[in-house]
Amino acid sequence: MTKHELPKAYDFKSTEARIYAMWEAGGYFKPWNDPNKPGFDPNVKTFVISIPPPNVTGELHLGHAMFVSVEDLMIRYHRMKGFSTLWVPGSDHAGIATQLMVERDLLRTEEVTREEIGRDAFVERTWEWKRKYGSIITEQIRRLGASCDWSRERFTLDDGLSRAVREAFVRLYEKGLIYRGPRLINWSPGLKTAVSDLEVEYSEEEAMLYYFKYMLAGSDEFIPVATIRPETILGDTAVAVHPDDERYKKYIGRKVVVPMLGREIPVIADEYVSMEFGTGALKITPGHDPNDYAIAQRHNLPIISMLDEAARVNENGGPYKGQDRFDARKNLWADMKAAGLVIKEEKYMTTIPRSQRGGEIVEPMISTQWFVKIEPLAKAALEAVKDGRIKIVPERFEKVYYNWLENIKDWCISRQLWWGHRIPVWYCENGHMTTGREDPTECSTCHSKNIHQDEDVLDTWFSSGLWPFSTLGWPDETPDYKYFYPTSYMETGYDILFFWVARMIMSGLEYTGQIPFHTVYLHGLVRDEHGRKMSKTYGNVIDPLIVMDDLGTDALRFTLLVGSSPGNDMNLSLSKVESNRNFANKVWNAGRFVINALDSLTPPSAPLSELGRGAGGEGDYTLADSWIWARLQQLIRDVERLFQAFQYGEAGRQIYEFFWSDFADWYVEIAKQELAEGGARATRAAHTLVRVFDMALRLLHPFTPFVTEELWGHLRRAVQDSPLKELEKAWPEALIIARWPEPRDLEGWEESKMADFALIQEIVRSIRNLRAEKNVAPSKRISASIAAGDKMDLLQGQSKILASLAGLDLSQLSISASLTEKSADSAVLVVGHVEIYLPLAGMLDLAEEKTRLEKELKEAQSHIERLEKLLGSDFANKAPAPVVAKEREKLANYKEMAEKIKAQLK
Repeated sequence: MTKHELPKAYDFKSTEARIYAMWEAGGYFKPWNDPNKPGFDPNVKTFVISIPPPNVTGELHLGHAMFVSVEDLMIRYHRMKGFSTLWVPGSDHAGIATQLMVERDLLRTEEVTREEIGRDAFVERTWEWKRKYGSIITEQIRRLGASCDWSRERFTLDDGLSRAVREAFVRLYEKGLIYRGPRLINWSPGLKTAVSDLEVEYSEEEAMLYYFKYMLAGSDEFIPVATIRPETILGDTAVAVHPDDERYKKYIGRKVVVPMLGREIPVIADEYVSMEFGTGALKITPGHDPNDYAIAQRHNLPIISMLDEAARVNENGGPYKGQDRFDARKNLWADMKAAGLVIKEEKYMTTIPRSQRGGEIVEPMISTQWFVKIEPLAKAALEAVKDGRIKIVPERFEKVYYNWLENIKDWCISRQLWWGHRIPVWYCENGHMTTGREDPTECSTCHSKNIHQDEDVLDTWFSSGLWPFSTLGWPDETPDYKYFYPTSYMETGYDILFFWVARMIMSGLEYTGQIPFHTVYLHGLVRDEHGRKMSKTYGNVIDPLIVMDDLGTDALRFTLLVGSSPGNDMNLSLSKVESNRNFANKVWNAGRFVINALDSLTPPSAPLSELGRGAGGEGDYTLADSWIWARLQQLIRDVERLFQAFQYGEAGRQIYEFFWSDFADWYVEIAKQELAEGGARATRAAHTLVRVFDMALRLLHPFTPFVTEELWGHLRRAVQDSPLKELEKAWPEALIIARWPEPRDLEGWEESKMADFALIQEIVRSIRNLRAEKNVAPSKRISASIAAGDKMDLLQGQSKILASLAGLDLSQLSISASLTEKSADSAVLVVGHVEIYLPLAGMLDLAEEKTRLEKELKEAQSHIERLEKLLGSDFANKAPAPVVAKEREKLANYKEMAEKIKAQLK
C-alpha cells in the first residue's frame, strides 16, 4: 500500500460528521472580517443571508433540505470568492403550531387543558418544550452541511428580538399606523383564534345548495334565495337584488321576514348581485361573509354576529342558541321545511375555506382585533421592487408581488393565543390604552394604577418580518447591524412570498429606512417523481434524514440543486439520488487515481516552473493536457456566468459532465498511458491531473461539500509529500476557504487544441460504435488504415492515444494523407475529412459471420413469404385499413432488411 492510498470506496457515514466538526472547530463558518474583533476593515465586501427560520419544534423535511442546500451553495461560493460571509441561523417560535403541539402533549400525558393550568404555567411548559425539542431541527440542518455561524444563532422570542418586536409595535402605534377595532376576520373555531387571509386554504368541494322562500312582509309573495350556509340566515340583515332585474324590481324598498325568527329586513338594490347566478337574489349576512360585509358598508346595514368563538349559535339565534353551527344548519332547515319555506336542495361544487393549520372550515366573523394600516408600508415595498433596488428571481414573480401589494388589506396582527409576543398595550378601568417600550405601572391618560395587559399575542409573521435586522441587533446600532445590514440575498420558497418576503421588505423600509436585501431568490416545491405534492395521504413523503443515512448528504444536496431552477417545482426520485451517490463515488475514484499517480512519481529532472509554463498551451504539454486545461477554463467561465444568472442547477450539471466525461472518461484514461511512460512525461501528466482535479473540486465544493473537502485534504497532503509540492504552496488548510477559480481571458491557442482533440474523440467514438455493432470483444486489438488528409501530422502524433482508446493494434495502424489501395472487405468510417478503414476479417470470424447472416436472411425471407401470402388473400379486402397498412409496413421493413443482409453477404 502506498503512503497516501485512499480506501476503495467513499464512506460518507464516517466522513460527514468528522468533516463538519473540523469546519466548525476551525471557525470557518464565521465571517473572516468580523466587526467585533481587532483588525476589522469596514471596506471589505460582505455577503449575508438570514436563514428562513424553521419552526422551533419542527423536524427536517425536503423543503428545509432544499433551502439549506441552495443557501449553503450561495454562502460557500461567496466565501471562496473572498467576501466576508455571514449566514445567520435561527428558529421561529411558530405561535399556533407550537401551542397546538404543547396542548396535545398536555392532554395526552396529563389529561389537562391549557385553560385548566392557566396562562403563566402553560407558557412555562411551552418554554420547557422548546428547550427539549428546539435543537432537533438545528442539528438536522447541520447534518445537511449548513455552514451557518452558529455563534450568532437567534430565536424569535429571544430577549433581543422581543425588544425589536416591542420597538416596531410602539413605532407604528405612535405613527397612528396600528389600530384596534371590530372587523370581519377569518376565525378558526378549533384554534379559537383569528387567522390571516394567507393562512386560509381554499379547496374545491361538493356542498349542498339550499333554495328557500324569503316571504314578503304581510304578503303571500316570496323572493327565492339560495345559500350553502343556511344557519347564517339567523344573521341576515337584508336581501339584495340587481337594480335592473325585472323579476324583483317591484320589491326594492319593501321588507321580507327572516325565517323562524320573524325579524323584518329590507330588500335592497346592489349591482354586485349577479342576475344569472342562483335565483338572482342574495341574502346579506354582513357578520359572516366578506362580500356581504362590503355591501352592508355601502348600504349602512346593521351587522349581526350569530356565532360565538366556538362556532356555536349565540343569543342572536333565538331558539337555536347554544347549537353547533352544523347542528343549527340541520335543525333550522328541518323547521323551515315544516313551515313550507323550503323550495329544493341540490349538490353544488364550490370553494370551501379551511384553516391551513387544522384543516377545519374557517368562519368569517366580526371580531375586535389589532390591525396595521398597511397601505403606506405596501406603497414603499412596491416602489423598492419597481425601481430596481430589490430584484426578484425569477422575474415573473414580480407581477404576483405587485398584484398582492396593490390589492392589500389592512393586516390583522392579533392572535388569540398564549405563546408568542404579547401585545404591549395595557387598559385601565376607564378604557384608556397605554403602550411603551417598557412595561407601564399606570395608565398614561388618567394615571390609574389598576391596569391590565391585552390578552392577545402578535401574529408570528410580525416578528419574523423583522428577522433580517432584528437578528443583527436592531434597534441598537450594533457593530453587526452597521456592517452586515442590509443583507444580500433572501432565499426562500415562492409559497411564502407574501407571508414573509413582502412583510420583511415593508418592515425593513419602515424601521431601518433601507431595503433588507437586494435580491429575492425563490425556489419551488419538491414533488414526487410523478409531480404530485408529497403528503402522508399519498404515502409518497421522502424523509431527507433516511435518504442521507442511506445515500449520503452530498448525493441528496446535488440532486436537489441540479434538479431545480428558480421558481419552478422539481420532481424528486430516489433513483436520481442513487445516481448522484454513484457520481460521488466516481469523483472519489478519480481522486484515488490522482493521489496514486503522485505517490509513484520520481523527482523531475527539470524545474517544475518550466513544466508549468504556458498554462496548458505551450511547452511540452500534450494535446490532451492542453485540451483538458482549455475545457476546464471554459467550464470556469460558464459556471461563473451561470452563477451570476442564478442558474445553479445548470452550473452543477456542467460540472458533473466535465468530471464524469471530460476528466474521468477521457483525460484520466490518457494520463494512465503517460504515467506508465515514467520520467518527465509522467511528471507533466501528474502536474496536469493535480491542477485540474484541484480546480474541479473547488467548483464542485458548494454542491457536494463533504466528499470534496475529504478528497481535497488527501490531495493536499499527497502533493506536499510529492515532487510537485511547489503546487500546494498557495493552498489554505481547508477547501472551504480555498479561493474560487476565477475566469481567465482566452490566450489564443485554445480553439485549435480543442478542435484537434474533438477530432480524436470523434474518431475513437466511431470506432467504438462499430466494434459494439459487430460485437467485437473489448480485449481484441484490430488493425486500421486511416486516410487523414491535412490531419495526418496530428493523427500520427496521437497514434498511441488513438490505438489505446479505440482498441487498435498500434503495429497495424497506418496513418497517411491518402490511401492508394482501399481494402474491399473493410468497414469504412468517415469523420469530417478523415476516412477510417477497418478490415472486417480482423474483427471477426468470416465463416461464423457468414453463417450468422445466412440464418438472419432465412428468417427475414420466411416473414416476407408469410406476409406476401397474407396480403395476397381476402385479408387485404376484409381487414380494417389501418391493420392492413401495418402489415404492408412490416413487409417493406423485412424486404429492406433482406437487401441489407444480402449486401453484407456479398
